[in-house]
Amino acid sequence: MPDRFADIALPIPSRKPFTYSVGDDLASSVQPGVRVAVPFRGRTLPGIVTRVHDVAPAFEARPIGGLLDAEPLFDAALLAFLVEAADYYLHPVGEVLRAAAPALRSDALRTLRSRGVIDRVEELKGARVATRARTLVKPVADAPRPPRLGSSQQALLALLAERGSAHIDELGGLVSDPRAVVRSLERKGLVTTESHEDTSNPFFQTPVEPDIPPEPTLPQAEATTAIVDALGGPPRSFLLYGITGSGKTEVYLRAIAEARSRGLGALLLVPEIALTPQLVGRFRARFGDDIAVLHSALTDRERTLAWRALRSGAVTLAIGARSALFAPVHRLGIVIVDEEHDPSYKQEEGFRYHARDLALLRSHRAGAVCVLGSATPSLESWQLAHEGRHRRLDLPARPGSRTLPPVEVIHLATQRAGPSGDPRLSGPLHRAIETCLAGGGQGILFLNRRGFAPSLRCEACGEVETCPACSVPLTEHRKAGLLRCHYCDFATPVGRACSKCGQPGLVPLGMGTEKLEDTLARVFAPARVARLDRDTASGNSIEDVLGRVRRREIDLLVGTQMVTKGHDLPGVTLVGVLLADQSLVFPDFRAAERTFQLLTQVAGRAGRGDAPGRVLIQTYQPHHPAVRAASHHDYETFVAHELEARRDLGYAPFGRLVAVRVDHADRSACEAAAATLAEHARALAPVRSGRVEVLGPAPAPIERVRGRFRHRLLLRGAERPALRHVAHHVLQRIERGLGGARASVDVDPVSML
Repeated sequence: MPDRFADIALPIPSRKPFTYSVGDDLASSVQPGVRVAVPFRGRTLPGIVTRVHDVAPAFEARPIGGLLDAEPLFDAALLAFLVEAADYYLHPVGEVLRAAAPALRSDALRTLRSRGVIDRVEELKGARVATRARTLVKPVADAPRPPRLGSSQQALLALLAERGSAHIDELGGLVSDPRAVVRSLERKGLVTTESHEDTSNPFFQTPVEPDIPPEPTLPQAEATTAIVDALGGPPRSFLLYGITGSGKTEVYLRAIAEARSRGLGALLLVPEIALTPQLVGRFRARFGDDIAVLHSALTDRERTLAWRALRSGAVTLAIGARSALFAPVHRLGIVIVDEEHDPSYKQEEGFRYHARDLALLRSHRAGAVCVLGSATPSLESWQLAHEGRHRRLDLPARPGSRTLPPVEVIHLATQRAGPSGDPRLSGPLHRAIETCLAGGGQGILFLNRRGFAPSLRCEACGEVETCPACSVPLTEHRKAGLLRCHYCDFATPVGRACSKCGQPGLVPLGMGTEKLEDTLARVFAPARVARLDRDTASGNSIEDVLGRVRRREIDLLVGTQMVTKGHDLPGVTLVGVLLADQSLVFPDFRAAERTFQLLTQVAGRAGRGDAPGRVLIQTYQPHHPAVRAASHHDYETFVAHELEARRDLGYAPFGRLVAVRVDHADRSACEAAAATLAEHARALAPVRSGRVEVLGPAPAPIERVRGRFRHRLLLRGAERPALRHVAHHVLQRIERGLGGARASVDVDPVSML
């Protein structure tokens, strides 16, 4: 029998696999997709076999140590998809496979160690399955406070006063050593702790009644038929373009039901799983609890069990956020990306993939159908549909007699403040809230800025309180008594004196959701006001708040973009947008597109029940195309205008980008490293006949984050091969070292910050 060799991807920053020999005892077991333990530079590492062959390398290959799994983790189609994804995003294939794989089983490690196959397993310990114990911290009511407490202790107590409780693993961004701080406060009698095993899946805690599928509208029936007819045939992709409230979810349900009836698996991606318990509830009502809901709160054991159930075909439907894309759904027949326009589908750290784009690739490689759904499709998806690469399916109306709510645009420059005295609550908006409450309706007030005040300024010297590690102002969180950085999570108690000149008199500037909540509660008392943003969202609190809205226990809901995420709240008759201009000022070519999407999505929360809705948009730019089109629910006019501008500038979907980001603790060193990469890129670009343009380098819009200065450059080109050629060589230059600077390459970037 000829010698056998295996190419193995290791979880290290290497974009190529390593070749090992396969012993006779493993020859029948080692196959692509299986996980093995191998020696590597004095350590033992887990790896995944990507190829088995008989081509001897030019060196003496070391033998594989042993198997970690009896069966392959990935079937051939899923493994090929993951390897291709790693290649496209120029990311180490071993790290991609590790991100997609479940945790290692400790019994496999113990077996190999007992046989003497491996003797060092330190690098594998972090992946062992273990019961996840979480420590809950609670304040002691009415406990007398000592006269002197450290700033970290004060900050933690302030947070607990605001939230009521917090898990200790949520406090790392607030204090440097949360366990030590908690122990100190516990000794002082100011907090108590309790440890519990966190194994419950929040999406299955509440029972649901089986539903009876409603009679579909004609557009729903036509869209469903088109999707179902494509099942089992050549790979097809669809853009389901339906206005808010038009019933896209019902189309998803019917298409998945048909796929499952044919023995095919289904995968549903949602932007943020924590924001969609109502959606999961609808799928449970239709299909029962035979669903794998994948989310970050799962323990290693729960994740492994879900993986096995999906791979075996025991469970045929997986629902989750972007990482659920890698779930091993058996006989995958349909992939659905709900709210496909949402920027959260782009992973911004590590493996920087876009789940929507990879969903198209995975469905194509699996011979499956892919459905992209949105009321405000991304310009990339819209253009692909225009070119015939996606088939467009339209849902132009809401079921029954419900219509889209009328939208009134309020020009803040010409309006006086209402009775509250705050200019961000204009007279027309104030009167609209009064009318809504008097009629028994509910309202949503959208302000995409959390905290009490976005910044504090000293009256004496004029300086703004800024983060010591980032070039951004600190946001005041008044209930917590903290100034907090929303980029590095630095927090410090609010002081009375300026940190620059030492003089008293810090003045809050602007308004955040916390201040808006307080203002509404004061002005419209006794109306019941609640808030939904990142500061109030923890555990099941999101669904708790939304459940209270549905039960009519809340009259006014204040929130950031979390309130725009497809929630069905039938009692909401009024939506007010406090400041539509905020996202327009971002230094990003997608700023207008995102503004239009946010305004349209939040407007779509109104009038979804029996009562008609009403929307008020406050802005200083009433004639901006994004605002004007959103006020008429006119996506097609907006997209035509925006596509023309993108074509002229060479941005997506007519041009492709690769972002190269550099950071260093020293500004000059950061600038020099970025200049080196830009020079290297420009030297390569002419080789491809000038088809790649190098923009920059320049300081990032937020120049300093977490104590490191940041520069960036962009590679822009209309042709993917030329762009990849330059990007690949820039990455090779990065791998040779940049004198202490860190650099990353982001293919098809979404964030320009």
